[in-house]
Amino acid sequence: MEKTERLLEKLEKIFGISRILKQRDDLYFVNVSEEKLVAVLTHLRDVENFTHLVLMSNVDYIERGVFQLTYILHNYETHIDLAILVEIPRENPVLDSIHHLWKQGWAYQREIKEMYGVNFPNSPRVDEAFVLEGWEEIPPMRRDFDTQKYSEETYFPRGNRQTNDPKTYMAKKLYPQGEK
Repeated sequence: MEKTERLLEKLEKIFGISRILKQRDDLYFVNVSEEKLVAVLTHLRDVENFTHLVLMSNVDYIERGVFQLTYILHNYETHIDLAILVEIPRENPVLDSIHHLWKQGWAYQREIKEMYGVNFPNSPRVDEAFVLEGWEEIPPMRRDFDTQKYSEETYFPRGNRQTNDPKTYMAKKLYPQGEK
């Protein structure tokens, strides 16, 4: 893992990455500023051989007023995964697109825009509906989206509804004579 430590020191020196967390011998998390995100990702892909974008995801930290986006990259030579974390404000969230680095990036960005409202200007098809065709509410994965209120306003109440303990209910369904 000596090579990985050298890589992290290099990234810290060049890009000012912070909060390095070793999750496992083959998985590290680092924070980067939004201004340096694309430069860090480009460097990791083109110079350090992190050629595979494994995943791009988002977390809504409403209490801190930020979204945290995570980009997980994989290096097939070293078998190391590196998660790049970047925080952006929840208020008018905009982040540079990475679709020019990894072609599948547009799909992740499109989903994150639809579900959280994060905008990725100039990303292909980012403004098209991904799953929520005709959706007019605030993005449903934002923590300020009231799912109960939405359900009550959207779906009719069902009378005579029963609540069952799942364990008991399934035991009764699977073993009607009480045998186990």
